[in-house]
Parts: sequence; structure tokens; C-alpha cells
Amino acid sequence: MNLSSLRLDSSVVSVPQRSCNGRKIRGEKPILHLPYDSRISRNVLEVSVKAASSSSSSVVEQTGDELDRLGSLSQVSGVLGCQWGDEGKGKLVDILAKQFNIVARCQGGANAGHTIYNSEGKKFALHLVPSGILNEETLCVIGNGVVVHLPGLFEEIDGLESNGVSCKGRILVSDRAHLLFDFHQAVDGLRESELAKSFIGTTKRGIGPCYSSKMIRNGIRVSDLRHMDTFRYKLDLLLSDAALRFEGFNYSNDMLREEVERYKRFADRLGPFIADTVHVVNEAIAQKKKILVEGGQATMLDIDFGTYPFVTSSSPSAGGICTGLGIAPRVLGDLIGVVKAYTTRVGSGPFPTELLGEAGDLLRSAGHEFGTTTGRPRRCGWLDIVALKYCCQINGFSSLNLTKLDVLSSLQEIQLGVSYKKIDGTPIKSFPADLSVLKQLQVEYEVLPGWQSDISSIRNYEELPPAARRYVERVEELVGVPIHYIGVGPGRDALIYK
Repeated sequence: MNLSSLRLDSSVVSVPQRSCNGRKIRGEKPILHLPYDSRISRNVLEVSVKAASSSSSSVVEQTGDELDRLGSLSQVSGVLGCQWGDEGKGKLVDILAKQFNIVARCQGGANAGHTIYNSEGKKFALHLVPSGILNEETLCVIGNGVVVHLPGLFEEIDGLESNGVSCKGRILVSDRAHLLFDFHQAVDGLRESELAKSFIGTTKRGIGPCYSSKMIRNGIRVSDLRHMDTFRYKLDLLLSDAALRFEGFNYSNDMLREEVERYKRFADRLGPFIADTVHVVNEAIAQKKKILVEGGQATMLDIDFGTYPFVTSSSPSAGGICTGLGIAPRVLGDLIGVVKAYTTRVGSGPFPTELLGEAGDLLRSAGHEFGTTTGRPRRCGWLDIVALKYCCQINGFSSLNLTKLDVLSSLQEIQLGVSYKKIDGTPIKSFPADLSVLKQLQVEYEVLPGWQSDISSIRNYEELPPAARRYVERVEELVGVPIHYIGVGPGRDALIYK
């Protein structure tokens, strides 16, 4: 296919929302003129900020902008997702971590995949370990709100250690965090099978079943590993409940015995990592140390504020920081929202600005949109301003990080989903909770010109093509929150400070 022959319709269009089972769009379909070979962005020379600072005057200026921006962040800051996850939070956390003493995870589990690169360009896919681990002076905290799969955690630590990243004394796991067992993962799959065509589209990592155990108060916490005499009894209750609930779940005394022996070994290894992280974090705050909170998933997957029931089982919005780490709301400062220059989501659920068919496939290919945790192809569409404003209201973001702007390079035209209306033309003033409304609404789009040039090597905002700057500034105007960080490639240095 000759990609240069594809272009966008030039007029503002209204596109009715598709149902979550994928029925076709009615009306005119926007067609993409896709960018240059997106592999170019993967070939950007990846150097550390320190090495880059002496190489050219433009990079020296960039480093000054970086220091001003990062140095002004508050003592307790957070990085949260603004869409349905996969926005690129890990990269920003990795970059910011050098300005903070502690990087902490407050919710979710191994369903949150963060891809980051070190100064040599080596790729790391993290799931439970906070993205600050690549910065040698950073302490990484897995808070009480996280559900922890110990086999996965140890596999991740072993992978880091084998690649020269020291984890000894640098990771703390809350004694209040709940343990996620292999049987939770089995139950997750059985639950999805039961739902059939109404399945949620989970990662099947056992997150929902583990949080269910927590909420019905028969979960097992990290602190229970210190009491192996009662651990067997508690695990027996959990496994027995699962066997009663699901016909496909086979439970035996041999399974219980093997699992108890396995967790005795885990308990010995985890011992040095276990801490009262509520005390650790609050003591750090009292000592004026700086703490960066790394959110998993994103606000549109929040158990309360997301597209329920197609959501995660925790609170990846701002409120989850306090409950997931045990810190007071008054200590929270700057919250940075991370948003792609377009929109993606994995799994089932409504997606108002989704591009189906060829157009979505081409955007997916250009952006390498496949899940870090599962490898599943992500659904792709235009940037949804209505949803973004909704997320900004909930979280009170002080600034935004717009990621993957380079993926839109070479588009002749770009669309922004600026408002919703019902089929009868009635405006919808906010993001609806009602799925039936979400399935039928129409999106009104604003069309902006593209820039059709590779921006992956640009590091100063003023050097972006005028059309790229117009796109960034139009998003700021519509949302009412400044964009201080702009991602133009996957590398650690591929970031513009605005």
C-alpha cells in the first residue's frame, strides 16, 4: 500500500459512537495519511542528559529548561494517566526520578506495564517495580494499595540485577500490601469465560480477584508471611472459596501443601524488602525528602470514575495516592497528567473517538501500539478532549505531558474530538457515566493541519514545525491545563520541555 496516497477528510465531521462489540461506524470515516517509517523514532541516538549537556548549544539550553522545570516540582508530586493507560508514564517517572529521593507505586499490580530506556538505550519492561529503579540514588516503594504477585516481582528483580541494575536495599514492599496468588490469575480467566460476550478484557493477571479478596476481608497480606503458622489456614480459606465458586477450579490438599512450601521460600527472600511503608513515607515527608508517586493504569480505568464496568479494580486517579500510600491530602503538590497525542485503549469498553478498520490499523502500526504486559494490539483513535477535560477535573493536574507527538508526523490533517452530542443533536456537557449514552453519542471533531516532517530529533519547543506547535497549543486552550513536557520518541532524551 502506498501510504502517501492516504489523507484525511478536510471537513469537521460528526461520527456516531460504536458499541463495544464493534458494530460499524455510520457516516463518513476519516482516513489517515500515515507518517514516515516510524522506525526512525527508534533510531534516535539515546544519550543521558549529562552527556548531552556539553555537546551543543541547543542541548545546553534544553538542559537549562529541564533543570528549571524539574527543580520547581513540589515535595510530593505525582504522575498519573489521563486516558485508558499506556500513555508513557514510566518514561516521565524515570526522567523525573533523579530529582526525587523516593518513587512510589500506590495501586494496581502487574497489570501496569511501563517501558523505559536507560542512558545506553537498553529497554526495560517493568510491571511492579517503580520506574525510578534505573536511578541509583532512588528508593522505590511498593505501597499498601498495590497487589503483589511475588513470583512476578522476583522475576522482575532478577531481570534487573542480571542487567546491572542493583535492587538490594532499594526496594521496599509494604507489609500492608495484599498478596496476589497464581490462583487469582486462574480465577480471573474463569471469570472472563463466564462473562462470554460481555467480558471485561482484563489482562488475566488476577488483579480483580485479588482486590475482591481484599474487599471481602479474607485476603492475605505481606505481613502474614511473618506468621507461617497461620498462613496455611488463611490460604486454605481462599482456595476453598475459589473451588466452591468456580467449577473449573480444581483444589486439593496437595495444591495447598505445595503452595505453602513455595511461600515459605518466598517469605525468606522477601524478608529484607518488607517495611512499614506508611511510616517510611511519612518520615521522609517530615524530613523534607522529595517523593514522586507513579500511577498505574489511568483515570478512565478508575473503579469509580472510569467507563465502568470496563475498568480496573483500583483507584488510579489522585485519590488513590492518599489511600494507597497512607499520606494526607494536604501534602500532595504537583500532579502531572500523561496523555498521548492520540488515544488508545486495551480490552473492551466504550471508546468514543476510536478509528476502526484500516485507519486504526495504520495508526497502531505507526505508534507500535501493543501492550507492554500482554502484547495485545491496542485500539486507536483521535485525542478525546472531552475525556481529557474530565480527567483533569477529577485530578486537578498542574501540568500535562503530551507523549508520542512524533507518531502524528506526516499526517496531512489531524482531528481532535472536541465535543459530544446525542443522536438528536442535544449537546452532552460532560463525560457520561451511562454506557448506553456512550455507545450512541456523536463526536464533533476539529480538524488541524499536519506538519509532515520528522520531529524525533527536536529538543527545543521553538524548533517544532508551526503546525505541531499549533496542535500542542490548541490542546492547552481546549483543556485549560499547560503542557510542560512533550514526548517525541521512545528514548530517555526524546523529550521537549516547554
